[in-house]
Amino acid sequence: MGHELILFHSPHTRSSSVLILLNELDVPFQLNVLNMLMGENRQPDYLAINPLGKVPALLDNGALITDQVAIYLHLADLFSSGELVPGLSDPLRGPYLRWMLYYSACFEPAVCDKAMGWVPSAQKISPYGDYDTVIQVLIEQLSAGPYLLGERFTAADLLWATALKYCTAFGSVEPDPVITQYLARVTVRPSFAHAEALDTRLAVEHEDERLAQKAAN
Repeated sequence: MGHELILFHSPHTRSSSVLILLNELDVPFQLNVLNMLMGENRQPDYLAINPLGKVPALLDNGALITDQVAIYLHLADLFSSGELVPGLSDPLRGPYLRWMLYYSACFEPAVCDKAMGWVPSAQKISPYGDYDTVIQVLIEQLSAGPYLLGERFTAADLLWATALKYCTAFGSVEPDPVITQYLARVTVRPSFAHAEALDTRLAVEHEDERLAQKAAN
């Protein structure tokens, strides 16, 4: 049985990293674009798919998968033929899962809290401890590089490089030389340029739609 994949996407969001992964996997999929400037992600049709009104969301033969990391784990296991993900018996499988979950469970909350000026009231009850430790652990891992799992390039690098590219560009993560060099190695891949070109075009179209609606009102 084949897989009919539908990706719900909005430009320059977390779903951009799923676009990059799908390009790397070279699998056919349908792209359903939402203009978040027009509130399309808050309309009943989409809320019936993802009540949180967030992207990415993926339908695989009608089965719903939300959350960027869950989608990554699902797609990479299905379609990479072991190239982008260590197999179940591979010694790197555990470290691979560690860094996939470290991203969502520690890095994202730490960066978001820092950006909003929120400081955990007590380190022992914080899901990530503290921001500085989270970043330092990441830098130490990347220092042993060239990739998160050493010489082995995996889907985890696509996930992390996408996030770090945005975070350093917007100043929510300091551009440490180790991170900068890592980004130079990973983001040179054609899949990044393809996703960026698409997102740039979509962002312009969405802004034009917003301005046209504003003028009409």
